[in-house]
Parts: sequence; C-alpha cells; structure tokens
Amino acid sequence: MASDPKTAVAVVPPKVASSDYPVIDTDPHIRRVFGYARNSDYALAGGMAATSPLAFWAMEKLSPSGIGRNGFSPIMRLAATIGIVGGLHVLYQRSANRFYGFTENKREVEMDMREMVDKVKKGEPLYGVSQMSSYLQGVAARNSRYSSLFIHVVPWANFANHDQHGVDTAKYYQQAERELEAERVAKA
Repeated sequence: MASDPKTAVAVVPPKVASSDYPVIDTDPHIRRVFGYARNSDYALAGGMAATSPLAFWAMEKLSPSGIGRNGFSPIMRLAATIGIVGGLHVLYQRSANRFYGFTENKREVEMDMREMVDKVKKGEPLYGVSQMSSYLQGVAARNSRYSSLFIHVVPWANFANHDQHGVDTAKYYQQAERELEAERVAKA
C-alpha cells in the first residue's frame, strides 16, 4: 500500500548513544549550542584562534622566508582565518558534546530545564516555530542529528526548528505544572 509523503509523517526515533550524563538534545539548534557554551569554551576557542597566526609569526622569526612585508601579510590573514575556524570548531564541538551527554553537563541541564519550562509557561513551542511541513522537519532532524561528531570532516549544524530532538519533553510540562501549582498556592 503506497502512502502519500505529504500526509504520512513517519518519525524516526533517534538512536541515543550511551553516555554517563543526561542527554539534553540529540540535534541542538546552532543558537543553543553557542548560547550554552561555557566561558572556558570561549577561552579555549580564543586560544586556538591565536595559535595559528602566532605559530606562523614564530616560524618567520626563527627561519625568515625573505618574502618581505607585502608577502607575509596575506599569509598572516590566512593563518588568522584558519585559527578562527579551528577555534569555532573546538567551541562548537565542546558545547555539542554536553548536549549529547558525552561530557559533564549539569549546568546545561539546568539551563535547558529553565528555558523549556519558561516556554511551556508562556505557551510557546519548545523548539521554536517552523514554517516547514512535519515531513521536512523530520528530514532536517535526520540529516543533522549528531552531526557535530563528524563536523571536522563535514561542517554541518542544525539551522532548522523542528520537534524531533531525541528527548522526552514531558519532563518540561510536569515541571511547569509543579511551578504553576506552587505559584497558585503561594498566592492563596
């Protein structure tokens, strides 16, 4: 029996990798990845970004190429660009690993709970409003789920709002109900 792909929506459940920490999201939006990054991630990314041009400068001092100032400045711009891209890669990878539960993520779990419970209380969709059909949201989710694990080869991130993130969202609604009930009791 053939089904119309416009009406039939199959949700492919994500494979959840085993980890020592709670999984926050198997396909975090790029805004959340950078928004949840820690100061230490930004410091490491800045250090990584500075390493490349510093290494090129040190190599030029130790063993001069003799190309002169006009030849060296484009090389330094390229080295800075490589350093910045590498730094952003490290920043994204470290933050995304916390979403997947691969590294310690207590701070991010608390931030996620607060953000999602606030959205539930306001009546907003948890993962943003999407203009795509449910079918395309599923395609987007399947294409970018766990994508940061291979980001060093294929730079891919989730830019789409969809509702398939590999976690049970009931916990957000339950927490919101508890908080709303506590607020009602406090007002009475």
